Amino acid sequence: MTVLSACSKEADRQDAVPQSLVRGADVSAVFDTARLHRIDRAFEAYVDSGWIPNASVMVVHDGRIVYERAFGYRDRERNQPCRPTDIFRIASQTKAIAVVGLMTLFEEGKFQLDEPIKRYIPSFANPQVLTSYDEQSRCYTTRPASRDITIRDLITHTSGLSYQGYYWDIAQSLGIRPLNSLDSITLAQNAERMGYMPLAHDPGQQFTYSMNVDVLGSLCEILSGKDIETFLHERVLDPLGMTETFFYLPEEQADRLVTLYDYPEGGPLQRSANDLYQRYPIGGARMLKSTGAGMSGTVEDYAKFCQMILNHGEFNHHRILSRKTLEMMQQNGVGQMRGEIGFGMAWDVFTPQNAHNTIISEGSMRWGGMFGTDYVIDPREKLILLMYTNMETNHSGRSPKTLLHNVAYQALK
Repeated sequence: MTVLSACSKEADRQDAVPQSLVRGADVSAVFDTARLHRIDRAFEAYVDSGWIPNASVMVVHDGRIVYERAFGYRDRERNQPCRPTDIFRIASQTKAIAVVGLMTLFEEGKFQLDEPIKRYIPSFANPQVLTSYDEQSRCYTTRPASRDITIRDLITHTSGLSYQGYYWDIAQSLGIRPLNSLDSITLAQNAERMGYMPLAHDPGQQFTYSMNVDVLGSLCEILSGKDIETFLHERVLDPLGMTETFFYLPEEQADRLVTLYDYPEGGPLQRSANDLYQRYPIGGARMLKSTGAGMSGTVEDYAKFCQMILNHGEFNHHRILSRKTLEMMQQNGVGQMRGEIGFGMAWDVFTPQNAHNTIISEGSMRWGGMFGTDYVIDPREKLILLMYTNMETNHSGRSPKTLLHNVAYQALK
């Protein structure tokens, strides 16, 4: 009888899942290829109609790149076509990368999920809930929160931190940069100031999407003793071969960043005049490495990250997280707080209650970024969808991410 060593068992198991993304494979057994090219016509129409400035689309099945194409223009004014290798502001897609990095520390026993964050960041020692706010004077009153904010609260966006409405104004008055900054401020400084933010509700009582992951990025720095950029490169980016994902683009790569556009209500698509959003990946002090919204990168780089999730924690012959940790991260951690859609530890979780609303399989994960990027990870179909565009608002009533969901899934046999 042959006895396999632990090393050989691990090698056999790794060979069972894709360790790289492969181009040119025959996928006709899984996809109707003629139907798959409906993606071409759909996105060409969106660009030609001026609903989006550009798009980079990728479909991956079981490690095989099934579809890959860019549409529109990296810079419309300069007539520069968009390419699959262009770099987009991925904004909140940064969150999943940061949370995966954090969970590598969880697996090492560096923290537990239900510990209070004040144990590591003392400014969170006395959380307060907002009770009144005067918009003219910007004065407000608070009451003590019912309990401390835990690390789990931050991961699931149930801490009470908010950047909606006047909470944005309060954050700015406290010197907090809710998203990104051209100023000289660090992640640690930003997170420390968040400890003084009044909360929108008691911790654990509601889902309020906000700055939580920036606090968790600071926690990564505290527990690892390393700058967040170094930490994420060591734990996530470099092992996965994600060489084109950055907080700040190197100067020689700056021309690969797509231009940011805006689609104001009642007006045509135009170059965004928001200097911060336009320039933050390549300009300013380049100090705030926001784990909530700060990264930019290519579609293919993020596909590697998504494939690691589909592979139960490994890719490129590197294990990032264990299978059991990812199983936990894929569970709905917020109950009915978001209605029919659940939320795991970094992404939407498609519950049975939401099945009637979408073509996406139950159990899938999805998230995106405020400038139009989007990803789907579907374990049932072994499928990854990525759609990147960069624009601030779209009042056309048309969703390019939903467009990709529909035209990609309908091509499955």
